[in-house]
Amino acid sequence: MTDSPITARADFDAIRYAQLWEDADVLASAMGNVAGRTLVSVCSAGDNALALLTLDPSRVIAVDLSDAQLNCLRLRIGAIRSLEHGEFLELMGSRPSNRRGALLDRAIAELDDGTGAFWCARRDDVITHGAAGVGKFERYFRVFRRWLLPLVHSRRTIDAIFITRDETQRAAFFDRHFNTWRWRMLVRLFFSRPVMGRMGRDKAFFDYVEGSVARHVFSRLRHVGVDTDPADNPYLHWIMRGTHGAALPLAWRATHYDTIRERLDRLELHQRSLETLSVKDVAGFNLSDIFEYMSPETMTEVYRRLLAMAVPGARLIYWNMMAPRRRPKIMAKHVQRLLELENRLKATDKAFFYSDLVIEEIRR
Repeated sequence: MTDSPITARADFDAIRYAQLWEDADVLASAMGNVAGRTLVSVCSAGDNALALLTLDPSRVIAVDLSDAQLNCLRLRIGAIRSLEHGEFLELMGSRPSNRRGALLDRAIAELDDGTGAFWCARRDDVITHGAAGVGKFERYFRVFRRWLLPLVHSRRTIDAIFITRDETQRAAFFDRHFNTWRWRMLVRLFFSRPVMGRMGRDKAFFDYVEGSVARHVFSRLRHVGVDTDPADNPYLHWIMRGTHGAALPLAWRATHYDTIRERLDRLELHQRSLETLSVKDVAGFNLSDIFEYMSPETMTEVYRRLLAMAVPGARLIYWNMMAPRRRPKIMAKHVQRLLELENRLKATDKAFFYSDLVIEEIRR
């Protein structure tokens, strides 16, 4: 593994995210036409690297500092190859199941010994929570869902969140029934920087954050509860219910399952820092929210190295939660901001933790 400054401040040995919390529908739309081209994706749990296969690229290079995160993608590869779609959803935890142990055995049967041992060590957790429920971030939401949420909202109210309504009706429900004083108090406590840093994200990921985390979450909850339809939001489903219901992330949908299975050989996995990849002619970068963890000076250097890998017209797509990051000013003549596309996709973005979606394109 090639070192990066964040490795000295954060732990990369355990699964931090067992599923993706960034909207792959937005990502795929932001990439544009990349058929037959090379894409680079921060791996995390691997769902969005899989989603990029639906765009018909020649290859998707998934990179991560954490071998644990790469093991999440390796498991998905094994599962998609060996399981039918419904079985995959059971293994992941998107659907109830009483056979996850057997499904896990089939998914890892053809994987390397190290990956198999990694998942065998987590077998009990996979059986109980699904493979997409075993990360630190997912445990954080499980505590919230099981022990705290029932103190402020009844099961009936939670179920009512996911009834399809028009925007006016969603606003009325949110204001009258959901956004109560108890709910606001819970958000201030549970989504505070100390609690989220200890139980959810690594505290080092807040080094460059500005402002109140809880206040940020309040503003984004109105977006997800009123501006968009909660019934279509897989991320909100999981947080509130622990499954996905009828809403699924892009890479988990039946309509894409066979396509992704046919293109799995186009994936390449690399354990290293993104900027140290040895690759050329990249047409698109899924950068997750990596720039939030960097100082502006480090971001400028990493950004420069990414541009050296790219072809003219390549797009860089990334999210910001609370640390404002955009193309370095010194690179403005080389990179243009696609603000109209950003604003259109932000309005539909279901991954409500992020305050900003950034889409930048290298000038032709």
